[in-house]
Amino acid sequence: MTHTTELIPTAAHPAELTEVGTRKLFMEITGEGTDVVMVHGLGGATSFYDPIVTELSQQFRFLRYDFNGHGRSPLTGEISIDSLAQELAEVIRTQTTSGKAHVIGHSMGTLIVQQLATTHPELVDKIVLLGPVQAQPDKAKAATRQRAALVRDQGMSAVAEAISRGATADQAAEHNPLLRPLVRQLLLTQNAEAYAQACEALAAATNPDLHAITAPVLLITGDQDAVSTPETNDAIASELKNAQRHTISGIGHWTVLEAPDFVTDYLATFLQDT
Repeated sequence: MTHTTELIPTAAHPAELTEVGTRKLFMEITGEGTDVVMVHGLGGATSFYDPIVTELSQQFRFLRYDFNGHGRSPLTGEISIDSLAQELAEVIRTQTTSGKAHVIGHSMGTLIVQQLATTHPELVDKIVLLGPVQAQPDKAKAATRQRAALVRDQGMSAVAEAISRGATADQAAEHNPLLRPLVRQLLLTQNAEAYAQACEALAAATNPDLHAITAPVLLITGDQDAVSTPETNDAIASELKNAQRHTISGIGHWTVLEAPDFVTDYLATFLQDT
């Protein structure tokens, strides 16, 4: 099953597919200032970062893109963490003003950013990891591969409801009744084959050499995040040379959508600090 989304351009957010190497990616560039490149997670899209961009576009030039096969970017070739890290490197080289950027990743996107930081440190200034993850243990790998098989067979509707509820906190959903419908809609609009390939890429991922990352890193997770637990946050931070970490009470894995004000404040302080 393949889902497509029509591109509807506006004056503020022109909808374009940009050639990046051999791929065409949907991108949104907003604001002026230091370049900040944003990488969404599994089942995400550029809209995940809307709250941050809305608040901080007077201070930073935000470059958001849907990675290969996700959101409004067509699927080209096969998906792996390495291929997505190379895609990110090419985005920074060709689309930023200086060939270097602050880089933000969420969930699976944090593995992509970590891989980039170890293989192309010259492209990275500061790093923000939202709901950061590590290589999965065997039980989780099996479940992720089963999810890939399920969406190939039944489409995204087979998993969207369970993920939108299981990966968000009840407290955050009570505060914002649109939270879970928004996450569900993000998932339903994904290309099922691309999502399945991304699941398989996540299951096949290995941990990068975090000791090799010299850039300053900010890690943020929720105290009710079952994917990126506070303990996972601490374990990743302990291997980094220059890390700060925050745990936000009452939220799950979709950090920006569940606690936009807290995440934006932490991020702004970190990126502006010299």
